[in-house]
Amino acid sequence: MSEAKTRPTELAVSDFIAAVEPAAKRADAQLLDALFRKVTGAEPRMWGPSIIGYGEYRTTYASGRDVHWMRSGFSPRKAKHSLYFMGGYCDGASGRRREEQLARLGKHATGKSCVYVNKLADIDLSVLEEIIAEDWATMARLYPE
Repeated sequence: MSEAKTRPTELAVSDFIAAVEPAAKRADAQLLDALFRKVTGAEPRMWGPSIIGYGEYRTTYASGRDVHWMRSGFSPRKAKHSLYFMGGYCDGASGRRREEQLARLGKHATGKSCVYVNKLADIDLSVLEEIIAEDWATMARLYPE
C-alpha cells in the first residue's frame, strides 16, 4: 500500500497561522484555532504544509488500506476555509444530523468530509461549535484512543 501524502509534520501551528494572508483570513484562522481548541481540548498539529489538525485516528478500510488521519481540523485556503469533519463521513447517523446543522450554519458549500466557508462572518459560529462538538464525540465513539 502507498503511504498517505498528507502526514503530520513538525511545523509550528502558530508560525503557519502568523503567515496566513490576507490579514482577514489570518484573523479567521486564529478564531477557528481557538474554537477547535476550546471544543476538542486538543493541541493542534500541522498535517502537511497547510492543514491544522486536532487529534488523530488510525483505521483500516475494507480494501485493506491503512489510514492515519486527523480527527478534525481546518485549512485557511486562499479562496475558502476548508473545515474537515470526519465523523459525519464515517458515521451515517452523524451525517444525517450534520445536514440539519448545516441548514442553520449560513453560507457554505460541502464536500464528502469538508465544509467550505468563504469567511467566518458568513456563518453562525454557535452552529459551527455544535458541529465540531458532535463530530468530535462521534470520532471518539468510533475510534476510541
